[in-house]
Amino acid sequence: MDSPKTVFSCLSLLVALILCFAPTQSSNTIGKGYRLISIEESPDGGFIGYLQVKQKNKIYGSDITTLRLYVKHETDNRLRVHITDAKKQRWEVPYNLLPRDQPPPIGKAIGKSRKTPITVQEISGSELTFSYTTDPFSFAVKRRSNGQTLFNTSSSSNSGFGEMVFKDQYLEISTSLPKDASLYGLGENSQANGIKLVPNEPYTLYTEDVSAINLNTDLYGSHPVYMDLRNVGGKPYAHAVLLLNSNGMDVFYRGTSLTYKVIGGVFDFYFVAGPSPLDVVDQYTSLIGRPAPMPYWSLGFHQCRWGYRNLSVIEDVVDSYQKAKIPLDVIWNDDDHMDAKKDFTLSPISYPRAKLLNFLDKIHKMGMKYVVINDPGIGVNSSYGVYQRGMANDVFIKYEGKPFLAQVWPGAVHFPDFLNPKTVAWWGEEIRRFHELVPIDGLWIDMNEVSNFCSGLCTIPKGKKCPTGEGPGWICCLDCKNITKTRWDEPPYNINATGVQAPIGFKTIATSALHYNGVREYDAHSIYGFSETVATHKGLLSIEGKRPFILSRSTFVGSGKYAAHWTGDNQGTWQSLQVSISTMLNFGIFGVPMVGADICGFYPQPTEELCNRWIEVGAFYPFSRDHANYYSPRQELYQWATVAESARNALGMRYKILPYLYTLNYEAHMTGAPIARPLFFSFPEYTECYGSSRQFLLGSSLMISPVLEQGKTEVEALFPPGSWYHMFDMTQAVVSTSGKRVTLPAPLNFVNVHLYQNTILPMQQGGLISKEARTTPFNLVITFPAGASEGYATGKLYLDEDELPEMKLGNGQSTYVDFYASVGNGTVKMWSQVKEGKFALSKGWVIEKVSVLGLRGAGQASEIEINGSPVANEGKKIEVSSKEHTYVVGLEEEGENKSVMVEVKGLEILVGKDFNMSWKMGISGAN
Repeated sequence: MDSPKTVFSCLSLLVALILCFAPTQSSNTIGKGYRLISIEESPDGGFIGYLQVKQKNKIYGSDITTLRLYVKHETDNRLRVHITDAKKQRWEVPYNLLPRDQPPPIGKAIGKSRKTPITVQEISGSELTFSYTTDPFSFAVKRRSNGQTLFNTSSSSNSGFGEMVFKDQYLEISTSLPKDASLYGLGENSQANGIKLVPNEPYTLYTEDVSAINLNTDLYGSHPVYMDLRNVGGKPYAHAVLLLNSNGMDVFYRGTSLTYKVIGGVFDFYFVAGPSPLDVVDQYTSLIGRPAPMPYWSLGFHQCRWGYRNLSVIEDVVDSYQKAKIPLDVIWNDDDHMDAKKDFTLSPISYPRAKLLNFLDKIHKMGMKYVVINDPGIGVNSSYGVYQRGMANDVFIKYEGKPFLAQVWPGAVHFPDFLNPKTVAWWGEEIRRFHELVPIDGLWIDMNEVSNFCSGLCTIPKGKKCPTGEGPGWICCLDCKNITKTRWDEPPYNINATGVQAPIGFKTIATSALHYNGVREYDAHSIYGFSETVATHKGLLSIEGKRPFILSRSTFVGSGKYAAHWTGDNQGTWQSLQVSISTMLNFGIFGVPMVGADICGFYPQPTEELCNRWIEVGAFYPFSRDHANYYSPRQELYQWATVAESARNALGMRYKILPYLYTLNYEAHMTGAPIARPLFFSFPEYTECYGSSRQFLLGSSLMISPVLEQGKTEVEALFPPGSWYHMFDMTQAVVSTSGKRVTLPAPLNFVNVHLYQNTILPMQQGGLISKEARTTPFNLVITFPAGASEGYATGKLYLDEDELPEMKLGNGQSTYVDFYASVGNGTVKMWSQVKEGKFALSKGWVIEKVSVLGLRGAGQASEIEINGSPVANEGKKIEVSSKEHTYVVGLEEEGENKSVMVEVKGLEILVGKDFNMSWKMGISGAN
C-alpha cells in the first residue's frame, strides 16, 4: 500500500489561545491527561509519537509517565491507533493467537532530535483521516468523503468526560457522539431493549459463567466492538470501532458520549470505514478472521438434552423424530456419555462402547451426525489417563508453582493452559485418542469462561467425598480461602462484573494465577475460551482432514474463524425468546454468524404455546438446536402434537432453503456477511428499522416476522419499502411504497416468512435429513416488484463437497452459480453463469421448476425457449401455471391489482451448465 498522504495544518493563534484557556473539566475526571511531545513517520509508513503525563495522581494507581502513540492506515478503509507504555512491553492479545500486524518494537530512546509537533496535524488515508491536538493530547477520526467526525476524544466543559488516563491497572478514554447515532455491539450480553444500544445501560465486558437470563450484564463472551450507523441528510453511513483488549472493562454509553474504563492492557483501536453495514463486517472480519466454513449437515436441525442418561434414550429420540416426520440431522450428548463426567471418556454402563458404535454406524449411514460436550476442567484422578498425560506434559495453569485447583463437574480439576504450545499438542492428541474410541463428528466446548464452582485458593478436603454425588453438583465442596494479597486479585478499580461488582476471580481461575511465560490470568482471562477453540480446531482438523465443527460458549474477537456459538443458559420464557433475536444479530456483527439459542429454553420447561412459537423462530436461527436442562421435563419437538406440527412447517421450510443457507455460509466465509441480519443491513436508508429487534433477515432478502408474545394469533410486522412475497403461499404479497407496519395473521402453527423483490432464491424439495434433501431437484423462486412492467433480479448458489477443510473454488470439488432474471417488453428472461461446473454436473443436480412472482398482467406464459430452442409442452412433461397475487397490503389500494405468479414445472436444466430461458407474457395495458 502507498504511504499515507500527510497533511499539516496549523490553528490560528486565536483558536490556540481559546483552547489553551478552555474551562477545566468536571469533577469526575482523573488527572489532566497527556501532552504530545514529539511525532515522526515510522519506517513502515505509520507514525510514532510520544506522550508525557501532565500531572501525576494516585487515583487507581500511578500514571505511566511516558506513552508511545502509533498510528497507521493499515488499509484503504482501516485505521489503527495504538497507545502503550513507551518504556516497557505491556500485555496485548497474543499476536500468534489473533494474527495481525505488529507495531514497531518499543523501547527506543526518546531523543531531542525528534520533530516537535505543531498544534494540530492530520494524517489522511483513502477513507479515514486521523487528527490530533497536542496539549492536552486528544485525537479524532473523520470520514474523508464528508468530513463527519466518527470518534473524538477531545474533552470540553460540556462533554461530560475527562482526559485520557493511562495507569498500570486503569485506562480510560472517551469519545463524543452525535445524539442520532445508532450503536450496536459491545457484548456479550442479553439486551432486554433490543439490538440497539440504550444510553445509561451497563455494558461490562469480562467473560463469566452467568446465565443468559441475567439481562444487561457481562456473559460468556467479550467483544469490545461497536457498529455506529448514522443517517446524514437521508444517506446512511456505518463504521465500526474495535478496542482490541482482553482485560475486563466497563463501557459507559451516555447517548452523546462513550467512555471505556479498562483494568489493564493497552489502547489498541481499529476503525473501519464502511460505509454500509455489510462493508463494515467485511472490513472487520478481514482483520479478525473470516467466519469458519461449516459442514452442510450443521445447518440441519440438532437435538440435545442434559439428561439422556443412557444410549437407549438417544436411540428412542432419533426414532421418535423419524416417526413424527420432523427433520433431524444431529443428535448430541451433554456429559451423560462420560465416565464420572471426565473428559474424553465413555461410561461403560450407560454408553457401552460396542453398542454406541453400532448406533453411530446406523445413523452415519443415514447421514446423521453425533456431537458431544467437552469441558476444559480435567479431573484430578491418578488413574485417569488424560490427567496423567497432562501432568507429565506440564500443561496446566499454575498458582505459586503448582497446578491451580478448581472444581467443576468431575470434582477437583486443573485447567489446561492453551497459551502453552505443549498444551495445544497434548489437547490435540487427547482429541485423537477419543475419536478412535468414539467417531464423533464435532465437539461442543462448554464452561470455558472459565467456570469454576469454587473461588480462591482451594485444597481437596480430607475425609469426605467431594462431590457427594447428590444434589445438583455445582455446590463447592473443596476447602477454599479467598486470595486477597495481590493487586491482581483486588485491582484498584472494580468493573461491574456479573452486574454486582463481584470480585474478578469469583467462580473462575484466581486472577493472580499464571499461564505460559508468566502471563497472568488477570490479563488472559477473557481469551481462555478463544484459546481453547483454536486448539480444538487444530486438533479436530488433524484427525481426518475434515471440516471441523465446534460449538463454543465463550467467545472473543476472532472466535468466529473457528467455531459456532450458542447463547447459553436461557429460560423457557417469552422474554428469553425475544432476547435471543438481539443476541443472534449481535453475533453476526461480531463475526460469529453461526449462532442460535436453545430452542424452547434451557430451563424451566416452556409452555406448549411458547415451544410452538420458539421453533417458528429457531427453525431460522443459523444454528438450530433444541436443548434442555437435566431437571426439566422432556421437550423434544415431538412431545406435543401442536409443536410437532409447527416444527414440520417451520423446519420443512428450513430444509427447502438449505442451499440458500449454505450459500450464505459461503458468503460469510468470503466476506464476513452475517447469515442472520438486522433489517438495516439491507435497508440502511430506512431509519424506521434501525431499532428493529423483533424481525430479522436471512441474507439480504428473506424476512422472518415471528410471534413473540403469549396469546397472540397475529403479528405486527415492519415492511421496508418494496414488494414482499409470502414463502408459504407465494400468491400473497405485501407491497409497501414507503415502508409500513402491517398486521398479519399468525395462527399457532404458522410463521410469517417473506421474500423481497429483485431476488432469485435457490430451493430444493426438503427432507428429513439434509443429506437426502440435498439430492432433490432445485426450484428457483424469482421475485420482481409487483406489477412492474420492468424488473431485474439476481441470486447465487454455492455447492461443494461440504466436509473438505476449505470452502473455496479451484479445488475441483465446488461450483458457484450466479443467477439473473429480467422482465421487460412483455418478455421474461432468466440465465446463469457457472463457475467450475464440473462438481455440480457430477452430482446430477437439475432445476426442475421456476416460480416467477410479481409479473404484470394476467395471461399465461407462451413461446418458452431454453438455450435458444423452443420448448413444446407435449412429450416433455412441462407444465405451465399462472395464479393471480392477492395483496395483504398494496396495489389494490392504488387500483393496480393485476400481477401474477407463473410457474414452469417439469424442467431438466443442469445446475452445472450455463443456461438461458425465456417466455412471452400477456401484459395488461401493453401495446
